[in-house]
Amino acid sequence: MWNSMISSYISHKKSKEGIGLYERMVLDGVCLDEYTFSCVFKAFSNLGLINEGRRGHGLSVVLGLEVSNAFVRSGLVDMYAKFGRMKDARLLSNRAVDKDVVLFMALIVGYSQHGDDDLTNGKLVHGLVIKSGYEPAVASQTSLLTMYARCGLIGDSLGIFKRFPNPNHVTWTSLIVGLVRNGREELALTKFRIMIRNSIIPNCLTLSRKQIHTMVTKFGLDRDIYAGAALVNLYGKCGSTEMASYAQNGFGHEAPELFNSMKELGLEPNEVTILSVLLACNNSGLVHEGCQIFATITNNQTTELEEAEALVKQVGNPDVVLWRTLLSACKLHGEVEMAERAVNKFKKNPAMSWVDVDREVHTFMAGDLSHPRSREINETLEKLIGKVKLLGYVPDTRFVLQDMDEELKKRSLYYHSEKLAISFALLMSSNKNTIIRIFKNLRVCGDCHSWIKFVTKVSGREIIARDAKRFHHFKDGLCSCGDYW
Repeated sequence: MWNSMISSYISHKKSKEGIGLYERMVLDGVCLDEYTFSCVFKAFSNLGLINEGRRGHGLSVVLGLEVSNAFVRSGLVDMYAKFGRMKDARLLSNRAVDKDVVLFMALIVGYSQHGDDDLTNGKLVHGLVIKSGYEPAVASQTSLLTMYARCGLIGDSLGIFKRFPNPNHVTWTSLIVGLVRNGREELALTKFRIMIRNSIIPNCLTLSRKQIHTMVTKFGLDRDIYAGAALVNLYGKCGSTEMASYAQNGFGHEAPELFNSMKELGLEPNEVTILSVLLACNNSGLVHEGCQIFATITNNQTTELEEAEALVKQVGNPDVVLWRTLLSACKLHGEVEMAERAVNKFKKNPAMSWVDVDREVHTFMAGDLSHPRSREINETLEKLIGKVKLLGYVPDTRFVLQDMDEELKKRSLYYHSEKLAISFALLMSSNKNTIIRIFKNLRVCGDCHSWIKFVTKVSGREIIARDAKRFHHFKDGLCSCGDYW
């Protein structure tokens, strides 16, 4: 009866009450068995109570259940794995005489939630799974797929996926998420389309943009809070300013107003809110507003760049967003040495641009000649350059860092990936009502930004460019960012 009540509490997401009942059993001298411990270990891991979990482990040892009972042993391995204590989990599994699928699954799931440091042990467990004949199980295969993807071995994940006779939506989602995390976005989209063609219903983790918004509604996920939040973020990142993302779409003035409204309503902004509004002020040139908001998080009123750099360094493992914000400020104030320090924190990736033409995505790199219509694209680009020069466009060679003569610098600027993508879109469509949408994996350079503004004048087209930092809505020679990005 006691065990049934504890199990019921935990299954109804009331782990705290289940632990309370377990503690009463201990105080009242009620006999504890393997079922008691298997339930309570799960409750400890649900609440992250590592010290209580260790005490429970000690009690199971005193009662002689740790090694002799498979239920207790598997529960302990699962608990330590969820705590991230993989060494403890591994030691416990090594002491087991008869290893079963539950034990393997607990280890694999634990390793799938960690990075490269646990890859060797994860592979060892995979070998044991194969040796023990458990590999065909869908759950263990999906966990293995996730483990390899998290460690950056997407090839191994794809190999495991190919061995699935009938992958379900969980397996498909694990693969697609793994591909995205490893920078294989195009392959992720391809797999997503195959999943839909195979009539696999996606869950909310797999969905994105208008076509996918339609599927959210169609599959009854429109009331799912995670799918809803993802759609808001998604529409903002896809340039639909009516839906979200003031700052990234050139509506930076609204962001501080919304921030002040939150404070008036008594809502305390967290670090994510403050960072977002500071980025909006930075993107829109709102220096005074940004300084005022900065003062809300520090007593020091100075806004010198040295202080900003020190603040970034104080953050544990500052990410690319913080370094990028500092780099933008350095650009505005001409702080070259500090900019170099910020740049050194970036991992340089090759510049790539994408454009969707007739429902087919085309990829371009700087100086790319691999496209089947490369000759026509270059001819279109040369004509555009001639036209925009007549309007006053001058190549800004400051954005070429290589040591070469001035004419070569100009030629290298002409063939940046975003210029090729836009030239291809103009080549394929002359309809002035069609908006050209391109995406770039890195920040658009100042020369390309200026060039695109001129192109909207000579072509009469609206161009939306999504780079690594924000959206740029180009129209009639102007950009929504106000030249702050």
